[in-house]
Amino acid sequence: MPEPTAPVCSIVGVLDDGWDGLGATARQRIDTAACVIGAERTLALIAPHAPAARLLDMDGALSRVPGWIEEVSGQGGHTVVLATGDPLCHGIAGFLIGKLSAARIEVLPAPSTLQLAFARLKKPWQEARFTSCHGADAGEWRADPLQPGPTPEHGLYRLVRAVAEHPLVASFTSPANSPDRIARALLAAGYGEPGGGEDLRLSVVARLCLDDEAVFEGLSLHEAATRRFPEPNILVIERSHSPERRDGAAAGRETATAADVALRALPADTPLFGLDDLDYVQRSPEKGLITKLEARAVSLAKLALRADSRVWDIGAGSGSVGLEASRIARHGHVWAIEKNAGDAANARANARRLRASNYSLHEGKAPAGLDAWPDPDAVFIGGSGGELGELIALALRRLRAGGRLVMNFVTLENLATATSALAASGAAWDVTMLSAARSQPILDMHRLAAQNPVWIVTARKETA
Repeated sequence: MPEPTAPVCSIVGVLDDGWDGLGATARQRIDTAACVIGAERTLALIAPHAPAARLLDMDGALSRVPGWIEEVSGQGGHTVVLATGDPLCHGIAGFLIGKLSAARIEVLPAPSTLQLAFARLKKPWQEARFTSCHGADAGEWRADPLQPGPTPEHGLYRLVRAVAEHPLVASFTSPANSPDRIARALLAAGYGEPGGGEDLRLSVVARLCLDDEAVFEGLSLHEAATRRFPEPNILVIERSHSPERRDGAAAGRETATAADVALRALPADTPLFGLDDLDYVQRSPEKGLITKLEARAVSLAKLALRADSRVWDIGAGSGSVGLEASRIARHGHVWAIEKNAGDAANARANARRLRASNYSLHEGKAPAGLDAWPDPDAVFIGGSGGELGELIALALRRLRAGGRLVMNFVTLENLATATSALAASGAAWDVTMLSAARSQPILDMHRLAAQNPVWIVTARKETA
């Protein structure tokens, strides 16, 4: 049996009480270290207790840290890397283990600052979802209704998506990506609006373990969005439901104007998919320009979405298919395009009401702009603007291996164009004709009223 590899580096968790908060083992490692590496603020706390060690500031130099450790190890020395709290919770330990191997790393954690934040708030934390935006300046989360929504590259994306999925979220922050900016991002994503049947409350725990430690508990989004908080800090976001407001949001739906509906957030417990047609803002007075629930449900099933799917929605209309796809692909993203300005405005209103922070709507005529989108796992074409053949060829070319292309048609001409284009491409495809009828009252009885038949065409990209 081979001898175990001796650690060449100890990663020591440090809180803002510095040396006083360290255990005996952590102090011994620092006492005997040939090199101590840390961020400037943390290094300053420990430097007086490591007078013989070489001190290296890793701010802006993270990629160089493994090389520094190897250099010290080659000279027979041991390195201590200082981290904040628990180095394995959104910390540097995972990075260094990946570079140097677990056998060569020793981890000596302090209590996580997330754990301490919940202790100060006196709240259980075993159900919390942890995330971090402790990085480069992410910029404000855009609320411009004429621009597509942020995509997964945005620095606040993971946090906003975590709030969409979990009632309790805790996050590391940074001076740029601060609690006030996060509150504004959540407001821009559609939270904090009337009729949503829920209430988001933010708590900020700042300056942990210092004499001026401060706790700001239970702030509304609007309160938090307009104030600055002491640094550093931890943010806790809680979502609670209000049954009275949830019931009130549904009341009067049929008589509300489109403007009223557009301002009303849908409840957080809205079904994953299969929303009623009347839950969507639609073009008025021309009601009905929407993929009906029955065709929507079958089309979504044909798309075969995963939780992390990347989806294109071409000819988004009121947004019903793409928005429900975004709820199924909750860890993925939907890129949608719509050429009609009125329909695009309705799709934006629907996205805001559903707080669809993983949905980006572009106003324009496909295929213009699609070359900038990432390759999709699934493509839905609800409208083609006369470019159907070109869009089919583009979708099949860009689809990832095993991906699906699903199209809805109500005219024979478009069906013929689609099947001809698919046959020419050599793609495997099939057609489902969906003919549904809904019950309607007649006197004291009910009859069935037929909807227009819809052809649902599905093509598959061969797996690699």
